[in-house]
Amino acid sequence: MSFEQSINEAYTFKGESFLLGGAVLDGKPISGSKVNIPLKTMNRHGLIAGATGTGKTKTLQHLAEGLSDACVPVMMMDIKGDLSGIGAAGTANERISERCALLGTEFKPSAYPVEFLTLSDEPGTRLRATVTEFGPVLFSKILGLNDTQEGIVSMIFKYCDDHQLPLLDLKDMTRVLQYMNNEGKVEIKETYGNISTQSTGTILRKIIELQQQKADVFFGEKSFEVDDLMRISDDGRGMVSIVRLTDLQDRPKLFSTFMLQLLAELYASLPEAGDLDKPKLVLFIDEAHLIFQDATEALLQQLETVIKLIRSKGVGIFFITQNPNDIPQSILSQLGLKIQHALRAFTAKDRQDIKKVAENYPETEYYKTEDLITQLGIGEAFVTLLNEKGIPTPLVHTMICPPNSRMDVLTDAEINAIVAQSKIAGRYNQEINSESAYELLNAKLSEARENNTVSQGTSASSGKGEKSMLETILDNPVARQVGRTAASIITRSLLGVLGLGGTTRKSKSSWF
Repeated sequence: MSFEQSINEAYTFKGESFLLGGAVLDGKPISGSKVNIPLKTMNRHGLIAGATGTGKTKTLQHLAEGLSDACVPVMMMDIKGDLSGIGAAGTANERISERCALLGTEFKPSAYPVEFLTLSDEPGTRLRATVTEFGPVLFSKILGLNDTQEGIVSMIFKYCDDHQLPLLDLKDMTRVLQYMNNEGKVEIKETYGNISTQSTGTILRKIIELQQQKADVFFGEKSFEVDDLMRISDDGRGMVSIVRLTDLQDRPKLFSTFMLQLLAELYASLPEAGDLDKPKLVLFIDEAHLIFQDATEALLQQLETVIKLIRSKGVGIFFITQNPNDIPQSILSQLGLKIQHALRAFTAKDRQDIKKVAENYPETEYYKTEDLITQLGIGEAFVTLLNEKGIPTPLVHTMICPPNSRMDVLTDAEINAIVAQSKIAGRYNQEINSESAYELLNAKLSEARENNTVSQGTSASSGKGEKSMLETILDNPVARQVGRTAASIITRSLLGVLGLGGTTRKSKSSWF
């Protein structure tokens, strides 16, 4: 079987698919050899890797367009700020025309339906979640707590449930911890058991660490509903939700917190779907190494578990990073579609990494993977994926189709215009400050102090009222002196009876 026949057989599918690019052999595109992607296996997750400047972002953009055209909603994490161009039509140029001619395709300038989301004060629909929605286990894993500290967090959630104290933001969690350490220590000990001050102190420090990465902007109301990520535009295309994260590059803790909560919420809220003809939602996580940077082992295990299980809910996850080794092996093994752009070998370590990366791909008689992976041109990549039967396809050197949308960022004015037309921004951008644990505990303590003050005042005022007869008599100096004398006589008499009368001098006649 010829190369062209083998590629056409491996990358032609019965179900719905879209064109990724054309096959390349010996540096030349092979006419008629199309590399398609089946929608049926897009929920099996994927990887887009390659060095800076090799075309990862444009590949991601093209994939998002293909999914949107197929009525599949898309969510993209825009760390570098260069994905917004999908909201505007592209412009043909000489390079685009040349590539389309080589691939036998037509360039169709098109703007895609976009919704901008944000975790900060940038223009867009605000993304938030409450502490309660995380739950004690997930919240503890984000903070990196040990088993003992995780038990205390579970106790906090239980106490707040029992006493109707909503945990909405980090301020609520901090106030409850302070209450358990001080005013409520006795109450907590009697009902839930003793709590170590050292453990609560550690939890507080971990929360402060999260706050220093400005996590306060994420925790709170109104919580974002995942159904709003799976909308279809008026023209029948899948909505492309772009989360603007340009100010989170130096705050990996907040980024991983947001991603873990999002995945957990998707898994918890979506029903089991099995193997669909196409996914319900596909997430693209750019600069994916930020999720795993400084992540604890417990957090990695939680991510791995969610990624393994979320496939059955009809959700696909694609990680975009420079080197596949940035992704933990346990998660890398779950990624069915791999698009590997060029890697650079500047050092001995780079060469070792490239050899290791090459071993992750299927063996092929047509390419020497380890060598060619450093020679791939811009917008070219090695591709392998799962076919409709779940079988890996042969590795193929692919020239990727150019995006139909703008391959550049939108201006601030263009972004603001899109945000102004949003159908959901009004619901999520309004300020909500519901009464929660912080306010309720402060009100409880304030009421207790007021009651205590009133009680003390009543007691003091009763002491200043009319004196009783006994108090009047005892206030008389003569009466006080008589009292002291009588008391002295009685005391000495009692001590004498007990033989403890002391050494009072007695006359001789007193012995007879």
